[in-house]
Amino acid sequence: MLNSDTASRPAVTGSTGRVRWSRARWLLLLATCIVIALDGLDVSMVGVALPSIGKELGLETGSLQWIVSGYVLGYGSLLLLGGRLADLLGRRNVLLVALVVFTIASLAGGLSADAGLLIASRFVKGVAAAFTAPAAFSLITTNFEEGPERNRAISIFTTFAASGFSLGLIMSGLMTSLSWRWTFLFSVPLAVLALVLGFFFIPKDARERGAGHDIPGAITLALGMLALVYTVVSAPGAGWGSVQTIGGFVAAALLLGAFVVIELRVHSPLIRFGIFRIASVLRANLAAITLFGSYVSFQFVLTLYLQDVLGWSPLSMALALLPTGLVVAFSAPFTDRLIDRFGPTPLIILGLGSLSAGYLLFLRLGTTPVYWTDILPSVILLGVGFGIGFPSIQVQATTGVADEEQGLAAGLVQTSSQVGGALALAVTTALISGGSAATSAAAQLDHFRPGLYLSAALAVVGLIVAAAPRRRQSVPVPAA
Repeated sequence: MLNSDTASRPAVTGSTGRVRWSRARWLLLLATCIVIALDGLDVSMVGVALPSIGKELGLETGSLQWIVSGYVLGYGSLLLLGGRLADLLGRRNVLLVALVVFTIASLAGGLSADAGLLIASRFVKGVAAAFTAPAAFSLITTNFEEGPERNRAISIFTTFAASGFSLGLIMSGLMTSLSWRWTFLFSVPLAVLALVLGFFFIPKDARERGAGHDIPGAITLALGMLALVYTVVSAPGAGWGSVQTIGGFVAAALLLGAFVVIELRVHSPLIRFGIFRIASVLRANLAAITLFGSYVSFQFVLTLYLQDVLGWSPLSMALALLPTGLVVAFSAPFTDRLIDRFGPTPLIILGLGSLSAGYLLFLRLGTTPVYWTDILPSVILLGVGFGIGFPSIQVQATTGVADEEQGLAAGLVQTSSQVGGALALAVTTALISGGSAATSAAAQLDHFRPGLYLSAALAVVGLIVAAAPRRRQSVPVPAA
């Protein structure tokens, strides 16, 4: 097992100007990259398998969203807590324990025969990912120096995320043809591999000393986020004006309000609100909301339409979207050089612009689409947008943040992504639920089209925010 001194040796810059790392650095990076690849794998595999799961378990669209939303509920509710606890308790310790839970939940999901148990396993899996994702990301940002070295590490990190997404598309198509259960079981051996590599090659890191443990803040934050995300994802079924939905929003507001009061008064807050005074952090989180929110909405609608309405097989669906993952996987390794040269902001604008163009082009979709002219151009544009935008957002979200708050910054941007996805998915489900008994393909397309409009609108809003004029950047106030 590596020690922190070995892993923290400075990188060497070669004659070409590129950063050269020691073997210890590469093994540390590999362990964390496999962890994030599992997240991409899980998202894409479940998305393609949704129609098959719905048919076998008898789930309608409103209930089927919980296969996705159960994961989002656990993930989005606890990411901030997971990121902060990684800072407080040690990133390596948090990552390894959460990986064990993730592995067990994956196995339980694949073996479950009941819809409730399946959704519960997805929730537990999301809780585990809420601790693995920010811990893995903050291990990179604290072990690789800010600048070209960290940009390169984050670029490789996001390449693994895209590769996991691409692999998930292909494997889900193949495995769903056998049984949707294999889409859950496939990640088990990979999770075990990540656990073994993490145990031996991730160095021990020091806990944040003297920070204390903000237990009241942690409890109110977790409960408040749980209430908010649960209310959002259950609103389409319960009704946006129902007592349950309104009561849920009120409870979430009270709990999160109590959290803010606690954080402003406690000696060692769980979240230092001063981090939002860093303009780049705030803008990166807004960009993450629109990027992930638009794509989660898009994939959900497209998967149901192509498979349920047009009758495409899971494998055909997977192959149709595969170019998105491939473009991201091949472009992400070069994004760090673009970030070094132009900075993350222009690339975020370019990425959201490409996504907006892809969604708008997709609105041409008809009842007899021709893949090469109606689908492929949008798929490629989405890949370019993700390949450029996603790593740039990650870099911007952690730039100018002290090492002791890197876990918090990582948790913030990933929470924004998941909350954006949860909100977009809930609104999309509300837009397309009901009236799905239409018989003609044209009527069904009109039924699903509002979800496509929502994806395009979110991306355009994100583009406008990212391109808005910037105020003069003030020097961030360091953590106490």
